[in-house]
Amino acid sequence: MLYGAGLRVSEVCALDHDDLDRDRYDSWTIHVRHGKGGKQRLVPLGDAAARALAAWRLARAWAPGPAVFVNARGERLTPRSVQRLTRAWAIASGVTAPITPHGFRHSFATHLLDGGVDLRSIQELLGHASLSSTQIYTKVSLDHLMRVYDAAHPRAAEVAVAAEPDEPR
Repeated sequence: MLYGAGLRVSEVCALDHDDLDRDRYDSWTIHVRHGKGGKQRLVPLGDAAARALAAWRLARAWAPGPAVFVNARGERLTPRSVQRLTRAWAIASGVTAPITPHGFRHSFATHLLDGGVDLRSIQELLGHASLSSTQIYTKVSLDHLMRVYDAAHPRAAEVAVAAEPDEPR
């Protein structure tokens, strides 16, 4: 949900089963009711995340109640518990970089932008009130674009060398 739908950790923790809708095409939509500033929005859920959600719902069938994500005692997860779980899963996977729940949201937006999705659509998916909040992802995408350009363009290295003044050749 953090990466598959770009939800905030607080939004994931607040999800109830009633917030999940399956349409006639068997696609999932999430009704985010507890967004920042009390805003509500509808967010589509990708296939991989939908499969993981279906497996989770089967596995947690023992825990009654409205919450989608619960701990071993059947209580709703808290943002802090999701942060701890995220860190533990990263360590168990051999990831040494610091991993946070918000990093998944950031990756979701950056990958959409790199895939050609327009900034306004990403703004809607993330629930940002202002486009300027969404524009922070363009810097990351531009850095990626420059690395790809430098690695792929046949004259990029020549231009970089020519731009170094006063260097002996």
